[in-house]
Amino acid sequence: MAFQKLANLAKVAELITYKEKMKELSMLSLICSCFSQQTRNNLVCEFEDMEVKPINKRASGQAFEVILKPPSPVSDVAHSITSPPKKRDVSLEDIQKKLEAAENRRRSQEAQVLKVLAEKREHERDVLLKAMEENSNFSKMAEDKLILKMEQNQENREAHRAAMMERLLEKVSKTVRLNKLLVVKMIEMNIGYAMNMHCLETYFIANIVYFLLF
Repeated sequence: MAFQKLANLAKVAELITYKEKMKELSMLSLICSCFSQQTRNNLVCEFEDMEVKPINKRASGQAFEVILKPPSPVSDVAHSITSPPKKRDVSLEDIQKKLEAAENRRRSQEAQVLKVLAEKREHERDVLLKAMEENSNFSKMAEDKLILKMEQNQENREAHRAAMMERLLEKVSKTVRLNKLLVVKMIEMNIGYAMNMHCLETYFIANIVYFLLF
C-alpha cells in the first residue's frame, strides 16, 4: 500500500516536470521545423531530462513525440519524498533524565506555590496586626477620654459640694448670729427687768449666759 502511494506520487512529479519543460520549448524552433522536410525528419531536440522527436506530418499538422529521460540522481534526490524520521530508541538513562527533569519541575512549581502562600499569609498577618494595633489605640483613647471625663465629673461634684457646704455654713452662721442677737436682746431685757425689780439672782444668771455666749 505504501509502495503504491509512492509510485503514484512519482508519476505526479513526472507529469509536473513534463508540463514545466513543455513551457520551456521554443515555439520558434517548432515553427521552423514545419517548413523544412529534412529538418523535420532529422530534428531531435534534447533537453536536460526529456527528448523531443518529430513524427510524420498529419493533416492536422506536425506531431512530436516527447520522451522523458530516466531521472538523474540529483533529480531523484530533489523529487524524492522524505520518509518520516525513525524513532530513536529511548534508553534507561534518557528515561531517568526525563523523570528527574519532571521531578525538578514539580518541585519548582511546589516551591513557587508555597512561596505565594507564605507571602499571602505574611500579608494577612500584617493586616491583622495593624487592625489589632488600631483597635488597641482606639480602646486606649476611649479609656483615656472616659477617665478624663470621670475626673472632670469628680472635680465638678467636689466643687458643687464645696459650694453647697459654703452656702450652708453661711446660712448657719447667719442663723447663729441672729440667734445670738435674739439671746442678747432677751438677756438685756431680763437684766433690765431684774434691776428694776431688784432681783439679783436673775441678774447674775443673765450675766453668766452672756459671758458663755461671747
